[in-house]
Amino acid sequence: MEYNLADIFESVVDVVGDREALVCGDRRLTFDELERRANRLAHHLQSVGVRPGQHVGVQLYNCTEYVETMLACFKIRAVPINVNYRYVEDELAYLFDDADLVALVHDTEFSTRVEAVRSRTPKLHSFITVGDGPQSMGAVDYDDALAAQHDGRDFDPRSADDLYIIYTGGTTGMPKGVMWRQEDLFFAGMGGADPTGTPVSRPEEVAERIPNRGVLHYFPVAPLMHGAAQLATWIGFLQGSKVILVRKFDAVDVVRTAERERANTLSIVGDAMARPLAEALAGECAGADLSSVYALSSAGAILSGAVRDKLQALLPKVMLLDNFGASETGFQGTGVAGSSPDKGLKFTVNNRSAVLDDDLKLVEPGSGVIGRVAQHGHVPVGYYKDEVKTKASFVTIDGERWVVLGDMATVEADGSISLLGRGSVCINTGGEKVYPEEVEAVLKAHPAVYDAVVTGVPDERYGQRVAALVQLRPEVGPPAEGEITEHARKHVAGYKAPRLVVVVPEIRRSPSGKADYPWAAGVAAQHVTAKG
Repeated sequence: MEYNLADIFESVVDVVGDREALVCGDRRLTFDELERRANRLAHHLQSVGVRPGQHVGVQLYNCTEYVETMLACFKIRAVPINVNYRYVEDELAYLFDDADLVALVHDTEFSTRVEAVRSRTPKLHSFITVGDGPQSMGAVDYDDALAAQHDGRDFDPRSADDLYIIYTGGTTGMPKGVMWRQEDLFFAGMGGADPTGTPVSRPEEVAERIPNRGVLHYFPVAPLMHGAAQLATWIGFLQGSKVILVRKFDAVDVVRTAERERANTLSIVGDAMARPLAEALAGECAGADLSSVYALSSAGAILSGAVRDKLQALLPKVMLLDNFGASETGFQGTGVAGSSPDKGLKFTVNNRSAVLDDDLKLVEPGSGVIGRVAQHGHVPVGYYKDEVKTKASFVTIDGERWVVLGDMATVEADGSISLLGRGSVCINTGGEKVYPEEVEAVLKAHPAVYDAVVTGVPDERYGQRVAALVQLRPEVGPPAEGEITEHARKHVAGYKAPRLVVVVPEIRRSPSGKADYPWAAGVAAQHVTAKG
C-alpha cells in the first residue's frame, strides 16, 4: 500500500466498517455505507467516460454526496475540484475552463447557472444533480446514478502520486488550483493521520492504530469547498472517527448540532463564523450543553481579540486555537496564547516552516527583518496550468523545494513568528506599510461595528490612504461622525487609522468567511469618485 487516500480509507473501512462515519442532517452513514455509496458513484463516473487524471467539479453545499464524490474520484484516480457555490456565470465559466472539468456534480439549485455556461465549457460533458429542483439538460439524478451501479471495490491500483487539487478562493485574484501529491498532503495537511501526536511511518499503520484510539466527533463547520474543512474531514476519517456536517452555516443550527451529536472539536473560519456563534450562545442557544467540546479552532482567518474574548467567556473550558496555514502549505502552526491581530499575531510554527528574506535566506531570530513565510519538505507540485505563478511561488534552495507565499512576518528571538499580514493586500501610505487585518480587528472591537474590511484608495500625496468598509450593528445605532477613526487612533498608529469610513449594508465575504478585498477596494474607490 502507498500513501493514497482511497487505499487508506478502504483499510479503515475494513477495520471499523460498522462504525458511524458521517452525519449530515437526517442522514447517518457508517464507514461501510459511505464506501459502498462512493463505489457506486465511482462506477457511474467510469461509465460516462471519466478517466484517471481527469477532473470532476463538485458544486454542492455540505452534504454526504460531497464526501462521496471526493471518495469516488480518488477511487478511480480522478481528481475532485471544489467549486465556490456563490460563483455567478462568468466566474463559473472561468473555473470550469481553467480546471478542465469533464464532469460536474451539482445541486439542482445551480442548474440555471450551469446551463448558462455549458456552451463555453466544451470539455464538460457529464452532469449529475443532487436535489429535487430543476435538472440540467441531460443530467443524471445522483440517486439514480448510484442505483444503476454495483458497490464492489474492483478498481485499478493507485499511487501516492495521484493528485489532490484545492482551488483557492480568489479573494485577491482569480482562483488557481493548488496541485498536491496525495502523499505530501497526507503529511502536510492531515498530520500523517495524527496531527497532535506522532505521524504514521507506514500507510498500513493508519488502520492498525484505530482499535487503540478513542472515537472523536469532528465538526468542520465551514463549507467543504474550503480546503480547511476538507482536511478536517479527512483527519476524522483517518482516525476512524465521526465527522459532522451542516448543509449551510447557521449559528443556531451549528450549536444545536454540536449539542445533539456531542461534538468534540469544531473548526471554523475567523470572526465571520465566531461572532454569530458567540451571539447565538449568548442569546437563543443560551444554556446549550457543549460540555463535550474541548477545542474550537479557526483556520483561514484569524479571530480578533474582541470576538475571541466574547467566545471564551461563553465557553470557558474550551481551547480556542488559531491555526496558521494555506492551501499551498497545509498546517504550519498555532497562535501563541494572548496574541490577536490587534495586539500582534504570533505563531509557533512547525519545523517545516520558516521566514525568508528577499534573497531567500533564513531571517535571523530577533533581527526585525521582514520576510515571507515559507515551507519546505512536503509541498505542492505547483499551480494547475500556471507556470508563471508556479515559478514565482515554488523555488529550489540548496537542492530542496520550498513554497514561498505572500504572508509577511518577522522572527522573534524565541523562534516564534510575528505575522504582519498578506503582502498582496498591504497598503503603502507615504512609505509606511499597513496590513489590513490589524486595523480590521481594532475596528471590530468598536461596539457599533459588526464587521469591517480595510483596503487602500489612491491618494495624490501619500500614494494610498487607508479606507474602511464597516457594517454596523442595527441595535446599537450609528456612531458619531469621526468616532470610528478616533477609536482606531487609540489602538494603532495614526497612519494606520482609516481616513475614509464607508458604511455598507453587509461586508462581502466568501462562504468560508474570507474577506473579498477586490470588492472592498472597488466600493471604496467608487465612494472616493462620488465624493470628488
